[in-house]
Parts: sequence; C-alpha cells; structure tokens
Amino acid sequence: MARKPLTKPRKHASQERSRATVDALIEATARILVREGFDKASTNRIAEKAGVSIGSLYQYFPGKEALVAAVIDRHNQDIMQVVRRALAEVASQPVEKAVRRLVSVAIEAHRIDPKLHRVLAEQIPRTGRFEHVEAFNREAYALFIAYLEDHRSELRAIDLELAAFVCANSIEAVAHTAVLHHPEMLSNEAVGKLVDETTRMVVGYLQ
Repeated sequence: MARKPLTKPRKHASQERSRATVDALIEATARILVREGFDKASTNRIAEKAGVSIGSLYQYFPGKEALVAAVIDRHNQDIMQVVRRALAEVASQPVEKAVRRLVSVAIEAHRIDPKLHRVLAEQIPRTGRFEHVEAFNREAYALFIAYLEDHRSELRAIDLELAAFVCANSIEAVAHTAVLHHPEMLSNEAVGKLVDETTRMVVGYLQ
C-alpha cells in the first residue's frame, strides 16, 4: 500500500528571515509547477530555484507535496482576501451593482495567474486540500448570505442560503471554466461581455 504523502509543514516560520525562506520556497514551487509540471517539481529543483539549501527546505517542509499544498493554501487565501474586500465594498450597494462587482472580482481573481490556477486545480486531490477549499467556500457563502439578508427587499421570495449557494457556485463555475477551458473569454476585449452575461444571469435569478 502506497504511503500517503505528508502535506503539512514541519514548522511555521516566525522570524522575518525564516518567513523569507518559506516565501521563496513557495514561490519557486509555484513557478516550477506552472512551467514544468508536478513530476519535475523535485525538492532539489525547488531548493535550487529558491536559492535555498535542501537542508533548509526539509527544515520547513517534509516533501514536495507539502510545498504544493502551501502554494494552494496561499493562492486560496489571496483569492479570499479579494472576496472579503469586495463584499465589504458592496455592502450598501443595490443588488445589480453589487452582483456586477462580485462577478468582476471573481473573474479578475482567476485572471491574476490563470496558469497557476489551472495547475493547482489539478493538484487539490493529490494534496487532500478539499477541506481547506470548502472552508473558504463556507466563509464566502456566509458573507454573501449576510449581504442578501440586508437587501431582502430587493429580492423575490427565496431561501437565502440556497440562493447564496446557487449564486456563488454559478459565478465560480463561470470564472473557473473560463480559466481552464476558454481563456479567450478572459481577454480584455471579451471579459466585459462575460461579466455582463453572468451578472444578467445572477440578477435575473435573484429578482
């Protein structure tokens, strides 16, 4: 029976110098995943790319699976920070304007590094990061439900929890599928139409 790969870091960096080392290792892992793929992302290759000794790498991470998991976690945290800011910005805005902003933010977040997003989507099963992704999803649902509750008068009679689930997953599916399978839709010329149509779909459902 194959040994389950270790995906947790050995220790967390607390000092500025050690944080810089960990950051360099995570960034090097991301670059190698995008350019060369998981199979070529050996710990020796990652350490070399990061300018870090292999001993320092193993001081913080037990293997490359843990480094890939760290890249996934950081990528998800970056996206979630964008989502939190966007929901705070639209808290007092009417539904159509708020939805357009949230759709734009979701698509822009996926456009930041679409190649990395594509690679990490493939690696989530390997690293067992489903629970972490679900935790981010639950937070996004809770924030969106709170927005819908504050704007209930603008909505048709609807189960707000179900509505948040449908809307969040619809927006994510559009952005995610565009990144993975239709990058031409994310060009500067086409992305505006994608935002328009996705907004029309979500607002039509809510109202």
